[in-house]
Amino acid sequence: MDASDAELKKELNATLQARSELGAEYESALVESFLEKVEQRLDGTLDRRVRRHLAEQQITVARGARAPEQPLGHFGERFGFGIILLVLAIPLSAIGVANAGIEGLVVAWLGIVGVNVFQAAHGGRLFGRREAERRQASEWEA
Repeated sequence: MDASDAELKKELNATLQARSELGAEYESALVESFLEKVEQRLDGTLDRRVRRHLAEQQITVARGARAPEQPLGHFGERFGFGIILLVLAIPLSAIGVANAGIEGLVVAWLGIVGVNVFQAAHGGRLFGRREAERRQASEWEA
């Protein structure tokens, strides 16, 4: 347990002690205060990690190596795309059945499968290589 964990534990104990002394009417204010301290600690940790990562990338680039490639179509994008597609599959199926019966359902699901096949064939990327490079370049310029 490092010093910040011990400090956070002390804050939690102090919050619980204050709640027992002050009563339930101050509970929300005490909880909000404690959560704000936790959020500040998380923000600090995240800031340090981002700075460290950027410094490592800058050192790598300064030494003449290429900047590390960012994987396109990583798990989060693919997972999110799958969830959205499944959520959209329900109303698409209903519309297809309502308008054209079983044939409409088959057409709707062929479209869903087609979109999945297209995405899988392009390595999980929804944009072409040029679009992704342009987007990455604009992020560095900002």
